[in-house]
Amino acid sequence: MSASEGFRTDLLGAIPSLRAFAVSLTQNADRADDLVQETLVKAWDKQDSFQLGTNLKAWLFTILRNEFYSQMRKRGREVQDSDGIMTARLAIHPAQHGQLDLKDFRAALEQLPEDQREAIILIGASGFSYEEAAEICGCAVGTIKSRVSRARTRLQEILQISGDEDFGPDAISAQVTGSIL
Repeated sequence: MSASEGFRTDLLGAIPSLRAFAVSLTQNADRADDLVQETLVKAWDKQDSFQLGTNLKAWLFTILRNEFYSQMRKRGREVQDSDGIMTARLAIHPAQHGQLDLKDFRAALEQLPEDQREAIILIGASGFSYEEAAEICGCAVGTIKSRVSRARTRLQEILQISGDEDFGPDAISAQVTGSIL
């Protein structure tokens, strides 16, 4: 019998003890079987580093134990996300689209008459109520409402916005990220 065949026989003979030890570590039969299999693969790959005449079982148990702790460290850094919820929270749309949209919006805002631009900035960006904006501008509340309405309509025309689907990522980005989100 060659050294390789003897090593193989001794390896197979150690499987029940390895499995029992793996079950005691993992508390799960399936994970234990995977751990034993990984141990056997590593031992077979590194059989030339095993010194004949030393305790094979102790060497295998050391490999199994080290593999178990390596897996535990790895699992500690990983997040279970089988349903993709964590991934969806991490996925974001590219920033360059937002910056381009903001640039387009600023250009469109500059095309508005001054009174409409002032009204929409006070209401939409600064968060003032219609009454507060009317007081700031020194006009009636109805006038502010009219200016804001005309400004919104004109911005939609300039930016070519026809509905809710025009907000957010473009169609290509939405298709790409749709499977993630």
